[in-house]
This record gives sequence, C-alpha cells and structure tokens, in this order.
Amino acid sequence: MKILFLGDVMGRAAREAVLRQVPLWRKQWGLDFVIINGENAAGGFGITPAIAEAFFDVGVDVISTGNHVWDQQEIQGYIETERRLLRPVNFPTGTPGIGANLYQAGERQVMVINVMGQLFMETLDDPFVAVERELSACPLGEMADAIIVDFHAEATSEKMALGHLCDGRASLVIGTHTHVPTADAQVLPGGTAYQTDAGMCGDYDSVIGMAKDEPLKRFVTKLRGGRYTPAQGTPTLCGAVVETDDKTGLATEIAPVRFGGRLSSTAMNG
Repeated sequence: MKILFLGDVMGRAAREAVLRQVPLWRKQWGLDFVIINGENAAGGFGITPAIAEAFFDVGVDVISTGNHVWDQQEIQGYIETERRLLRPVNFPTGTPGIGANLYQAGERQVMVINVMGQLFMETLDDPFVAVERELSACPLGEMADAIIVDFHAEATSEKMALGHLCDGRASLVIGTHTHVPTADAQVLPGGTAYQTDAGMCGDYDSVIGMAKDEPLKRFVTKLRGGRYTPAQGTPTLCGAVVETDDKTGLATEIAPVRFGGRLSSTAMNG
C-alpha cells in the first residue's frame, strides 16, 4: 500500500492548499490512503464539522487531532458519530469520539491510532499503555493490513521511545504537534517507518504557523494582549509517504514530503 500522512494543517491558506493537492496526489502517486492532522485547521485552533467534511470530500480518509481538538465547541457532537475524525485515544473514558479505528481501503484494512504525549503536555492516560492495548487488539498482518500511529507530542525522546515500542508492529509511527519537520525519516530495524515530526502544513514565515507580531511581542515584553492568528503566506505542505509490504504490512520505504512555500522541496514535490 502507499499511504500519505500530512502534518498539522494550520489555518485557511494551508487548508486550501491541502484541498487542492490531495486529489492530485492521490492520482499522481497512486495513493491508497490519506491521513491528515486537522487540529489547527480552523483559524489555528481546532476543526469544525464543515472543514472536516471538506477534507473528506477531496479524498482524505482520516483526520487525526491533538490538544486543540475541542477548541471549536460544535465539534463535540460531530465527533461522537463521525468515525473518520479521531481524538487522542488516551483521553479519559467517557470523552466523546474515538482514538483508534479500522478503516477500509479497497480490499485492505488500515488501522489508525491517534495518541497524545505526556511530557510538557496536559496530563492524559499513559500513551504507551494505550498504544500497546490497541496494537495487541489488532495485530499487524492479521487483523490490519497497515497500522498508522500519529503521536501528538512535544518531546522528541517520548516520540522516539514510542517508535521503538511499535517497531515491527506498526507500518508508520509519525509525530505531530511541534510544527517543524524533522530530518530523521527512516525505517526502523523491525520494519516500522518513523519520523519524529511530520511538520505542519502552513506558512513557515511565522512562529510555528502564527503571524509573527503577537508571538514576538509576548516573548520580548511578556505582555499578553493580542490574539494569535495564522500566517497567511504561501504554505508548505509537510508530511510523509510510506509504502508497505502487502504480506506483512511493514514499511518498505518512507519518503518525506515538503511541497510549496519557503522550505526546500523534496523529490516527491508534486
């Protein structure tokens, strides 16, 4: 299988670029499955039902999220019934929505797990226990033809540790949240593709996707008066494409994706 994962979609300009490119890439690259992290899609803070539907309409199969998932109030009712929109699996029992699910991709089944870290983040249930539970319940190569883990976390050490925990048991473990693409895309010894952070889909002439003035003012003066707003320059779409072995579900290759905007483009540049 060939699976595309795109990192945190940051605001309107990035959203529009994703809506343009996903249908083209599905055809051009022969993609079987597309996942995006959409937790910053609505003005940098959360996602709305209308935005989620727009992504699904152009060929996005699953939307993962993170700590901003609840920023838009109307999402709570929507996420209770829309199984293609995930929230981190390690939220407490009773939280609306689900954090892991099995999806149909042609004749194959793709498991997607969305989980949030604990280090420098709000305290949730143990992400390692949560992922272990999901992997044990749905083994790769038996119940799932591919397993993708979006680890929405701050600390690189925590992300790397989860990657090694999943090695040989997942197709791809990829980090989100820090909005900067890391240069460590690799296939781990057991056959799991890994990248510490996919990077954001957003304008990199910014402070992690936000227009520069307000973050700079807060850092320099320590005053909090204005609002954060997404930068609206030409976005770079960042993520990765992973290819999996049809028999085992393990990764045979991972290729970073950087397209448009200010960052240097990758070979898979559209």
